[in-house]
Amino acid sequence: MNDHTLADAPVIREPLHAPVAHLVRAGVVEGIHYGSVVVLGADGHVEFQLGDIEAAFYPRSALKPVQAVAMVRAGLPLDGELLSLAAASHSGEERHLDGARRILDLAGLTEADLRNTPDLPYGRAVRDAWIRDGRPASRLAQNCSGKHAAMLYTCRLNGWSLHDYLDPSHPLQRAVAEIAEDLTGQRIAQVTVDGCGAPLFSVSLHGLARAVAGITASAPGTPEARVADAMREHAEMASGADRDVAALMRAVPGLLAKDGFEGVEVAALPDGRVVAVKIADGADRARVPVAAAALARAGVDASLLTAFSGEALLGGGRRVGAVRAVRALDPLAVGSAA
Repeated sequence: MNDHTLADAPVIREPLHAPVAHLVRAGVVEGIHYGSVVVLGADGHVEFQLGDIEAAFYPRSALKPVQAVAMVRAGLPLDGELLSLAAASHSGEERHLDGARRILDLAGLTEADLRNTPDLPYGRAVRDAWIRDGRPASRLAQNCSGKHAAMLYTCRLNGWSLHDYLDPSHPLQRAVAEIAEDLTGQRIAQVTVDGCGAPLFSVSLHGLARAVAGITASAPGTPEARVADAMREHAEMASGADRDVAALMRAVPGLLAKDGFEGVEVAALPDGRVVAVKIADGADRARVPVAAAALARAGVDASLLTAFSGEALLGGGRRVGAVRAVRALDPLAVGSAA
């Protein structure tokens, strides 16, 4: 996309979020999650919106498919499970750590070359086992290590410097920014640092949806299609065995789904239909049912989404309610979720 076709950067403002999910306990709304939702049809037009889909926001790890496309366009030769890992927020399972090592080996590098922030594994069960075994935080265990290993490999292939690959002015990061603008169709509003240390670009929720729709609807063999195919075919490498996005991709044929910290999710179908969600308070318990309700709005068979309709609220060990998408998003929502 040429610069003159790019829309202006989204406005940096306090987002005008709306209620998107209710915590209903025995027929009483006990809590409300605010956020924003957009549903795009296969033709790219907005079919449904709630809240503020045009304000600048940070997609966090939901931008990783875009970053992976940028690396493939720059010559990254990965496919399959390793390309899925390059776009992953992984749980830190041994297959994830082994995959990151394999990418580093291909580049002739080691864990010492990574510049992401050391951390414990993201997956709860994996983290608990890691702590029980007395293992320390490491760069390899951190959930973005696959992306960072792929970034280093991309730099090695292009003859770019390695020690400063996270600098926003580095050729790699300039390439990522260019592709982010290309796929979202808008200029970047702000650049900051993500939790892993990589540059993070602020776009709009609408722009994020456009980007991932473009990735899933691209022609076979393109960098976009290679990333989409890898993530869909190796959903657990892009997340983890017990993660909701992997389960969602298994449940809905052809779906590409990616979550991000602070309550972000984007999910797209091969024909370009896409939903994007931002939960204002970052709660996953709202992210999942809201994303599921948005997918139903997009035309996904609701029977495929039952497992994602919202976690139960318990009273004395008994189900007395649930977290549910609001009626404006889910016309089948009822006042009592007990």
